[in-house]
Amino acid sequence: MRRNLAARIGVWSAHHRKTAILGWLLFVVLATGIGGASGLVEMTDSENAAGDSARAEQILDDAGLGQPAGELVMVSATKAGDWRGPARDLAAAIGRTGEVTNLAAPVPSEDGKDALITFDLKGDAATAPDRVQPVLDAVATARADHPDVTIHQFGEASAGKWLGDLLSEDFKKAEFTAVPLALGILLVAFGAVVAALLPVGLALTACMAAFGLLSLASHQLHLFQTTYSVMFLMGFAVGVDYCLFYLRRERDERAAGRDAETALRIAAATSGRAVLVSGLTVMVAMAGMFLSGLMLFKGFALATITVVFIAMLGSVTVLPALLSWLGDRIDAGRVPFLGRRGRRTRTGGGTAGTVLKPVLARPKIFAVASVAVLLALAAPALGMKTEQLGLEKQFGSDSQLSVAYRQIDEAFPGGPAPARVVVKADNIGAPALRKAFAGFDKVSVHRAQNVAEIEVPLPGGTAGLAELREKRLPAAFDGTGAQVYVTGETAGSVDFNDQLKRGIVPVFAFITAVTFLLMLFCFRSYVIAVTSILLNLLSVAAAYGVMVAVFQHGWGASLIGSEGVGAIEAWIPLFVLVVLFGLSMDYHVFVVSRIREARDRGLSTRAAIDEGIRRTAGAVTGAAVIMVAVFAVFGTLSMQDMQQMGVGLAVAVLLDATVVRMVLLPSVMALLGERNWRTPRGLSRLPGLEHGEPEPDAGTGAAGGPVWSGARG
Repeated sequence: MRRNLAARIGVWSAHHRKTAILGWLLFVVLATGIGGASGLVEMTDSENAAGDSARAEQILDDAGLGQPAGELVMVSATKAGDWRGPARDLAAAIGRTGEVTNLAAPVPSEDGKDALITFDLKGDAATAPDRVQPVLDAVATARADHPDVTIHQFGEASAGKWLGDLLSEDFKKAEFTAVPLALGILLVAFGAVVAALLPVGLALTACMAAFGLLSLASHQLHLFQTTYSVMFLMGFAVGVDYCLFYLRRERDERAAGRDAETALRIAAATSGRAVLVSGLTVMVAMAGMFLSGLMLFKGFALATITVVFIAMLGSVTVLPALLSWLGDRIDAGRVPFLGRRGRRTRTGGGTAGTVLKPVLARPKIFAVASVAVLLALAAPALGMKTEQLGLEKQFGSDSQLSVAYRQIDEAFPGGPAPARVVVKADNIGAPALRKAFAGFDKVSVHRAQNVAEIEVPLPGGTAGLAELREKRLPAAFDGTGAQVYVTGETAGSVDFNDQLKRGIVPVFAFITAVTFLLMLFCFRSYVIAVTSILLNLLSVAAAYGVMVAVFQHGWGASLIGSEGVGAIEAWIPLFVLVVLFGLSMDYHVFVVSRIREARDRGLSTRAAIDEGIRRTAGAVTGAAVIMVAVFAVFGTLSMQDMQQMGVGLAVAVLLDATVVRMVLLPSVMALLGERNWRTPRGLSRLPGLEHGEPEPDAGTGAAGGPVWSGARG
C-alpha cells in the first residue's frame, strides 16, 4: 500500500530504532563538538552596515585603518571650574592604566560646570571590551575619591563590555527559564513525566546541533552577536511544537483503541506529514530574508533554517524510534489528576466545543467581529517608526549607560554619537583637499593610505546628518574628486532603515508567493492558499500594532518592566513578518489537514470543520502556550530589541492560536463551504497529498494486524 514520505520515514525509524536513536545522538555530539571547537565569527561594522555607512567602513577596512574604541568621561561640578582637580587626577589615573591612547586634556562645557575627557583604547576595537576593565576601575576609584563631583562614562569599549556581560546573563536566563516552563506545560498537557521530557529533550538536542553547525557556517557567513539568541528562541519553540503534534496524535490513536504499531503509523502519516509541510514552509519563508540585502538578515535566515530543519528532522526520525522503543512506558511517571482534562478535550469537548458551537452557528457575525478585533489591534502600526536603537535606548532610561549618554549629550551636544566622515582620494594631500579639511575641527589624515577621517558632532541627530550630507560636505568637497561618505551611529541607522525599506518588498513578495504555492500544492485549493495568506497578514498586523503601542508609545510598557523608546528596532518588523509567516503554518497546516482529513472521509465541510477544530484544539493550545511562554521569556530580558521581538511574537502566536484558528478560520471556512476545496484545473493531474486517516474499523486490537492505508496520510 502507498505511504507518504513521513509515513515511510516513521516506519523505517520504528523498525530501525537503534540506528535512528544512536545516529541522532552521534550527529548531535559531532555537530556540537566540531562547531564549538571552530568558534563563532561575528560580522564586522562594514558587513553590518548599509549604503554610504557601509562604503565608509569598507574604505577604512581596506586601508587597515580600524577605528579604535573611543571613550568619553565627563566630570560635572555644581560650580564652574570646580571640576579641574578631580578631572586632572582622573585623566592621570586613566593614563596610568597603560590601556589608552590619544588621551586629550579636559575640555570645558559652555557653562564651565562640566569637562569632557576623550581617549581611545589601544589595540583592536573588537577586543577593547575585554581590556577596558582597568579604565573602569580608575573611573570608579575617582568617583569614590571625589564625591563632590559627578562622573559619567560612555564609549564603545565600556558599553561593549556591559552589553557582552548582559547578553551572557540574558541568554542563561532565557535558557533556564524557558526550559522549565515548557516542561511544566507539557507535564500538565500529558500528565506523565516521560511524555513531557521527550519533546523538551529533542528540542534541546536540536538546538545544540544547530549551534555547532552555525558556528561552522559563520566562518563563511559572519553573524550578528544576537543570532544565537534568535536561534534558540526559534529552535526550542518549534522543536517542542513539532514533537507535541506528533506525540499528541499517537496518544489520540492509542486512546481510540489502536494498537501501538497502528497508532504510530497513523501519527507518522498525518502529524508527521504536517510537520514536514510546516517545516518546509517555515524554512522557505525564512529564506526570504536572503533577499533583504543585509548580512544581518542573511545570518538570521541561515540560523533559523538550520535549527528548524534539524528540529523537523528529529521529529520525523528519532521521535518515532523513541516512541516505538518506549511503548506504554511513554506514560511512566504519571502525575495524579493531570492529563485527565486533556483526554476529555481530545474527544471533542472542553473549551473548543463551547467556542466552536456559536461560531459555526453564526459564522458571519464571528468572522466580522474577529477581523474587527485584529484590525483594532493593528491600528497603531500605521504610525510605526523604526531606527537602529542605540545602546542608550537598548538598556532603559534609568540604566547607568543611558544616564551617562544623556548627561554627556546635554553638556556636549552630539558628542556621544558623532558622525565620521571618510574621505578617499588619489592624493589626500592635494591643496583643494587641505582647504576643505580646514573647515573642520577634528581631522585625521592618513597619507600612506590616501584616506582622511573627520569627526563631526551631530547635535541635531538625523536633521544634522541630512544637513551634513546634503549641504556641508558638498560645499566643502565638490570639485576635489574625492570620495566622501558618512558613517557613525546616526548615519548607520538611517542607511540601515533605507535598505530595509527597499528590501522588504522583495522579501514580502517572495514569502507570500511561496506560501501560496506551498498551500496550493498541499491542499490543492487556491481558496485555502489565499485565506492562509490573509490570516497570516492579520496576525502580523496585529502583532505590529501591539509592538508600536507598547514599545514606541509606551502604552502599558511598565507592566512588563519596559518603557516606550519612541521607535521599533529596525530589524524587528521584517524579522517578525518572516517568522510569523512561517510559524503560523504550524497551526494552519495541522488544523486544516485534520479538517481535510475529516472531509475526505465523507463528512460535510461544516461537520469536518467542527471535527477538525475540536480534535486539534488540545494540541494547538498546548503548542501555543509553549510558544507564547518561550517568546514571553525573551520579552523579560534586558535589551529593548529582545523585548520587542519576544512580545511581538508572543502576542502574534496567542492571537493566531485563539482568535484566528478558533474563531476566524472556522467562521471563514464555514462561510465558504464547498468553495474551500476548489482545485485548479492544472493541479488535478498532480499526485494528491491526501489527508485522511484510517476508517474506524481499520485498526485491530493490540494483538491483531493493522489494516492501514498510508495513501490517506
